[in-house]
This record gives sequence, C-alpha cells and structure tokens, in this order.
Amino acid sequence: MDTENPPSVGAMLAAAVPMVRTLNLEFGEIDAERAVMSLPDQSAFHNHLGGPHAGAMFTLAESASGAVVMAAFGGQLSRAVPLAVRAEIDYGKLAMGRVTATAELGRPAADVVAELDTGGRPEFPVRVTLRRDDGDTTGEMSIIWTLRPHS
Repeated sequence: MDTENPPSVGAMLAAAVPMVRTLNLEFGEIDAERAVMSLPDQSAFHNHLGGPHAGAMFTLAESASGAVVMAAFGGQLSRAVPLAVRAEIDYGKLAMGRVTATAELGRPAADVVAELDTGGRPEFPVRVTLRRDDGDTTGEMSIIWTLRPHS
C-alpha cells in the first residue's frame, strides 16, 4: 500500500464491501463526523412502485454509516474491528430517483476511543437521513456500532 497516499474511505469500502459495488453506490463528503453517499436511480433495483427498493435504501444508509465509522475509527483497526450491532429504519415519503444518505456520528470519537483504551467494547450511535434530490426526507436510520477489541 502507498503510505504517502493512502486509499480513501470510499475506495476501501468499495474494495471490501461487495454490496457497495453491486449497488453502484457513490461517495460524496466523508470525514470523521459525517459521510454522504448516494444510490443512483437504477431500474434493476426498483420496487413495484418504480423507486429504489427498501433493501437498497437500507444498504445505502448502512454503508454511509460504515463510511463515517471508518473515517472516525480507521486508526483503531489494528486493535479493534467496527461492527454494526443493530439498526432501525423508518421509511417516510416515497423515494423516487436518486437517494442520498447523510450519516452523522452520534457520540464524540474521542469518547469512544477513551472507552476502548480502558479495555471496554464501546457502542455508539450513527444517525442517517435519506433524501430525494428534491430535498424531501424519505427515511431515517438509527444504527448502533461497536468497536470489538481483537482477542
């Protein structure tokens, strides 16, 4: 690996998570507090109403949450693995066309790392908002992640 130009979080996710590639998810802004990803409008992933299937939207939201987790805690991979623990999604307005997910870390990363430093297995929330191109919210996800220390 090129240590002077490490791969982006998006490139790492696309390489490690086949569903990111399968759904052709697109990466926007990604940093340690927020990640933005989009699901292009693709008929292969439509539901019976002609919009993105609920499963594709779930995968988009979970992937965006994973992107912010990797950006925030990628430096901890030598001692812990990030894992999704549980998720809940609410679908609101009908999604049509491109859908964008914005994931936000719900606990300061420093607090999570401090808990990991004490030997704990910290859990932390990530909130994700799904929006259509017109800005209307089509869904929201709450996902709890953990950093599981290596044995």
